[in-house]
Amino acid sequence: FWLKHFSGTNGVCWGRTGTMADATNMRERSRSRERNPNMLGCEIKEAASPGKAGCIQVEPGEEAPFDGMSASEIFDGAENKTGYTYDDLIVLPGHIGFGVLDTSLKSHVTKKIQLRTPIVSSPMDTVTESNMAIAIALGGGIGIIHTNMALEDQVEEVMKVKRFKSGFIMDPVCIGPTMLLSELDEIRAKCGFTGFPVTENGKMGSKLLGLVTKRDTDFVKERNKTRVGAVMTPFSDLVTAPDNVKLNEANAMIRKTKKGKLPIVTKDGNLVALVARTDLQKQADFPNATKDGRDCLMVGAAIGTRPSDKDRVRALAAAGVDVIIIDSSQGDSIFQLDMIKFIKTECPSMQVIGGNVVTRLQAKHLIDAGVDGIRVGMGIGSICTTQEVCACGRAQASAVYSVAKYARQFGVPVIADGGVSSPGHLAKAMCLGAGAVMCGSLLAGTEESPGEYFYSENGLRLKRYRG
Repeated sequence: FWLKHFSGTNGVCWGRTGTMADATNMRERSRSRERNPNMLGCEIKEAASPGKAGCIQVEPGEEAPFDGMSASEIFDGAENKTGYTYDDLIVLPGHIGFGVLDTSLKSHVTKKIQLRTPIVSSPMDTVTESNMAIAIALGGGIGIIHTNMALEDQVEEVMKVKRFKSGFIMDPVCIGPTMLLSELDEIRAKCGFTGFPVTENGKMGSKLLGLVTKRDTDFVKERNKTRVGAVMTPFSDLVTAPDNVKLNEANAMIRKTKKGKLPIVTKDGNLVALVARTDLQKQADFPNATKDGRDCLMVGAAIGTRPSDKDRVRALAAAGVDVIIIDSSQGDSIFQLDMIKFIKTECPSMQVIGGNVVTRLQAKHLIDAGVDGIRVGMGIGSICTTQEVCACGRAQASAVYSVAKYARQFGVPVIADGGVSSPGHLAKAMCLGAGAVMCGSLLAGTEESPGEYFYSENGLRLKRYRG
């Protein structure tokens, strides 16, 4: 079938530079051929420039050889009684008259926030904390910090993203000098790396005492008795950089001294950041990064609908969060509507995403309350049981199409949340009208996701994942 893209000026390549929407429009207009027999041929010629190999030339009055069905025929037909999932549908290919560099994926996730890569990381405690939010924002999307933590911890995760500078490790894992090497071995196994800064109290921001690497500990046998302070490389032997150093200067120092790590310290010797040699090959410019007006990465945070979450809203706003998502499997409740109105009263400029919903009536209630974006999806996540336990939900393709088409009338973008297990599902969600796609299971278990590593029986290093 031909899927017509309903996000309009959101700028997704399927609607702007592809042939899907154009072909759909031409196919629909072909039905008016009896009223204007010259219309179809003229528009086909406009879409297919003469002389380009592979372009179909259709003379006036000829029937265009289009197969399949348009999205409106599939979802809006009077006799349609079927709910469709992503796997029930396939997109028919069209002619390609452009290159990859000519495409644009720019799209709105809220009324005011535009993404260059329409991907949002899910606010799950095994998916999104600061590391994931940073990685997603650098790639052009946005991460949503989950709410399953203390208010202070969530605020700190948001601030880590806002403080991030590309190339600098702003929150390295620090250890104290009294730690035993046996304990250090356990931390290495969990973290996946071997070098650590040693600070006075074992925390970031305190006085740097030295560095301990694999070379310092390889040949120590009594690991249950030997402490880190006895084998570390002391501060006096380290190469350090001041806290006002620029990234290119830090990289030059690493190359010149051939050191593995470069601590960044204040004039008092307190550790504020770290630059690692292994990151030199990974560093690159991020032209698609999602940034605010102060050139800081953008980040979102999730909250609930309890009265105590009002304090969380105030704290997150003070920390500089860019968008708040109200996290609920059933978004059309009086509790969520009240929370939306509270946020818009307390923080009028804050972007608010409501949900989750799957019907136009649910979407209407959220739009009337003042949301800037809507999450669509119920019971279709990889490990979600809402449909089985509560008997509520809707096939995701039908839900995204219906809600997106309705919300577009009010300029409210939608996020397709759930049911995404492959890149093809992302493309289908965007074709159906989503402004962005929320990913959970696709990102869980990655290096940037929260959680500790463990080893399976066959020796594979894994991370636990839950919804």
